[in-house]
Amino acid sequence: MDVREIKASELKDLLRLYQHLHANDDLLPDLDTVEAIWQELRVSPYHKCFGVYIEGRLVSSCTLTLTPNLTRACRPYGVIENVVTDAGFRNRGFAKAVLEKALAFAWSSNCYKVMLMTGQKDEATFRLYESVGFNRHAKQAFICLPQAQGK
Repeated sequence: MDVREIKASELKDLLRLYQHLHANDDLLPDLDTVEAIWQELRVSPYHKCFGVYIEGRLVSSCTLTLTPNLTRACRPYGVIENVVTDAGFRNRGFAKAVLEKALAFAWSSNCYKVMLMTGQKDEATFRLYESVGFNRHAKQAFICLPQAQGK
């Protein structure tokens, strides 16, 4: 198992893996737009995308966004999103490994906390996140979507 930052040349592998994230996701824009966004993410010092590779195949990933902050002694905080494992590779510890890599990067970047939200409702997912140190009872999360405001 190789756990590392996803390379710029591996966008197609990441997009393939994202097909396992949401069964009914919105369609992507044209490839030029997707590649431009990927390039923007790649050059940002605040965005990291980590992956787990098995025999060269990307099987699990997550993103970490670091946010500069004026509280907590100006220490940044992190947000983990898009945690996904290929359906054929689940329950083998790959998501845990990629989360540990993202958290290690956050701590080495002096983050005072890292947040993660999930739309999953199953206990196995909750146990996974708790196994790497997340506390589901520490705070309450709220989400506002555009349609909630009539947009």
